[in-house]
Amino acid sequence: MHTPYTRRRRRPFKGTFATPPRGEGGRTYAAIDLGTNNCRMLIAKAKGGGFTVVDSFSRIVRLGEGVSASGRLAPDAIARTIDALKVCAGKISTWKVRRLRNVATEACRRAENAADFYDQVEARTGLKLETISAQEEAGLTLAGCRPLFASTARHALVFDIGGGSTEIAWVALDPGEAPRTIEVISLPYGVVTAAEEFRHMPAPEAAFDAIVARIDSQLDAFERRHRIARVIDDDTFQMLGTSGTVTTLGGIHLGLRRYDRKKVDGLSLPLEAIVDISGRILAMSAAERANHPCIGRQRGDLMIPGCAILGAISRRWPAPKLSIADRGIREGLLLAMIHRDRPPLMGGIS
Repeated sequence: MHTPYTRRRRRPFKGTFATPPRGEGGRTYAAIDLGTNNCRMLIAKAKGGGFTVVDSFSRIVRLGEGVSASGRLAPDAIARTIDALKVCAGKISTWKVRRLRNVATEACRRAENAADFYDQVEARTGLKLETISAQEEAGLTLAGCRPLFASTARHALVFDIGGGSTEIAWVALDPGEAPRTIEVISLPYGVVTAAEEFRHMPAPEAAFDAIVARIDSQLDAFERRHRIARVIDDDTFQMLGTSGTVTTLGGIHLGLRRYDRKKVDGLSLPLEAIVDISGRILAMSAAERANHPCIGRQRGDLMIPGCAILGAISRRWPAPKLSIADRGIREGLLLAMIHRDRPPLMGGIS
């Protein structure tokens, strides 16, 4: 299957860049996805019906730390995030980006001081942020993941376990047509919010079980409306997940000593592996999770809630395998901007 973009490694910048080439190769775009846990950016040049990534950035900032309890973005979280966004602004300036879009998700949807935060960001970085709805977030994720849908699939269950929420979409895949969203639900639990709410539990196993039960209770009505469980064993069904949780499980499954996106993006993970790896993570001590090469210190305390959310989804819909996507909102943003500039060529994206 054709992937609409390729990555290339870039040596540390020294000196000045040459003038961007004329034609579509010189059109440079940037997309920032500011989530509850991560600040991520892609810079890309339009190429054919898609794009080629020329630079990227990702940093765990935990912007949504404490928002579920206080309803406000905390000063320390704001400072960490602005520091990350300064790096993004520098890269955007270096690459002379032609068009960009910077979006924020669940933490800023919840925070009563999001507008003040946006003013600080613009004053200190020059970047303008906007809050997107859960529905638009799911749509952008779907657009970004489109190349990973199997040609034989006619329905897909797509989920994104974020820091502050989890979006789940039931999608129709008609041959030759763009994916059509039948329904999207947004659960008010992501890895950060679940970790904060259930941190009082006496043991990791107790927190895991409590999160699974809470998430499962919120999936019941969605299942009754669509009866997804009836088709999960069909060859025309595909389950696809995008999040740090599922990509981490992919890296562990492959035994990577260091995370490698090229090996994980598009990986098919058997249900048995999801159960096994989640159990191994649950049995690890906090130090063991922090020292694992595919988890690390910044994500160590978030893996148990992440695995619990994934476990609830997998128990409700025990599909034989899960397609892993290390892509989503940023790719969807880039494709949408390129589409607006060059609408006649977008029909060729697959």
